[in-house]
This record gives sequence, C-alpha cells and structure tokens, in this order.
Amino acid sequence: MKKLLMTSAALVLSALPALADPLVGLWKTDVDDGAYAYVDIHACGAGFCGTIMRTFNADGEYQSPNIGKDIIRGMVPAGNGKYTGEVWRPSNNKIYYGKINLSGDRLTMKGCVAGGLICKGSTWTRIE
Repeated sequence: MKKLLMTSAALVLSALPALADPLVGLWKTDVDDGAYAYVDIHACGAGFCGTIMRTFNADGEYQSPNIGKDIIRGMVPAGNGKYTGEVWRPSNNKIYYGKINLSGDRLTMKGCVAGGLICKGSTWTRIE
C-alpha cells in the first residue's frame, strides 16, 4: 500500500510542471484559407498537444470537420519559451516539423520543411 501511495504521489508531482507551463491555455489562430480556430493547448504524454475546439470564418462560427483534431502534436520544451514537435495544417492535411516561440500572450507557430530550414509561420493570441 505504501509503495502504491509513493508511486501515485510521484506521478502527480511529475505532472505539475506541465500543468503550470505558460503554453497551456486557449489560443486563437491566425486566419488561414479564410478561417481561424480556437485551440486548447494541454499536456499530453511528455509534451503538449493543441486540439481544435471551435472554428470561425467570415460568416461567424461554423462546425468544421476538424473540431476535436490535434493541430499541435507532441510539442516539447526546448528552453527560453521555445518548443518543438509537429503541427498539422488542416487546409492541406499535411504534418510539418513544428516550432513554437512563446512570448507572453502571443505565440509564433511555424511549420517547417527541409529539416526546419524553410518555415511558414503565424501568430496566435491567448484567449484564456
């Protein structure tokens, strides 16, 4: 019983840094192909994932088939507000090497090819 309690306590304590990470929260993406989304960035596994929660276009909120899908996958801290992992671009259904640079309530998201040499980015703003 004591061993079970110690193991449980260790698991809870190991999750605390991820819960306190400044990347965690609800973010609004830039407009891409006429639409934008609210993305919930949360701890998943050893890193962070970002799930599309709501989608919007020029007519307002709409029910995209991408709601519930992860746009950020396996982002891990690289130090100094930087993260690396994978990003998925819904408009072309491709997965890219991803970089995040976090600065306060803004993050710059980049999807890259050629080993990270050629990147296209967007700036997201924190909602919550």
